[in-house]
Amino acid sequence: MSLKYNSKQRYKTIQGLRSFKDTLPTEAKRILNKKGKIYSETLDNWKYLVGKDLFKVCYPKSFKGSNKIKGSCLNIMVKRGSEVDLEYSKKDIIKKINTFFGYQAIDIIMLNTFDGQHEKLKDKNSLDATKNKHINKIRNIRNDKIKNSLIELSKLFKQK
Repeated sequence: MSLKYNSKQRYKTIQGLRSFKDTLPTEAKRILNKKGKIYSETLDNWKYLVGKDLFKVCYPKSFKGSNKIKGSCLNIMVKRGSEVDLEYSKKDIIKKINTFFGYQAIDIIMLNTFDGQHEKLKDKNSLDATKNKHINKIRNIRNDKIKNSLIELSKLFKQK
């Protein structure tokens, strides 16, 4: 293997087989090392870590790693009315997450409440896509293939 010295990503590179992590830019590596592993693993195993009852009313929003002043913090979005249930089970969730990773991954859990309007917004956006003003704009398109495909797409949105 030969060494290559003029590279944009690092000072020295080794040609040949290397891991996927080594091929990423340095900025992407920093993000993955700080937040990627813990946050993605908690998202994947959220139902196991929290339980079926709390899984329906909450989800992890973000993860902030530890620094010299604060410990690592997991932000959780909770539907209004079930904050008390999650507040009482905070210690159990922290214990499960830390045993899942095998080290002290999370120190604090912060709760943020929402009214459950995210579901309403999704329904509203799908209805807005097929309003008459959008259909009129689609009919003004000169290319027949594009016009027909967009009309078919709007019909599919109406069915949902």
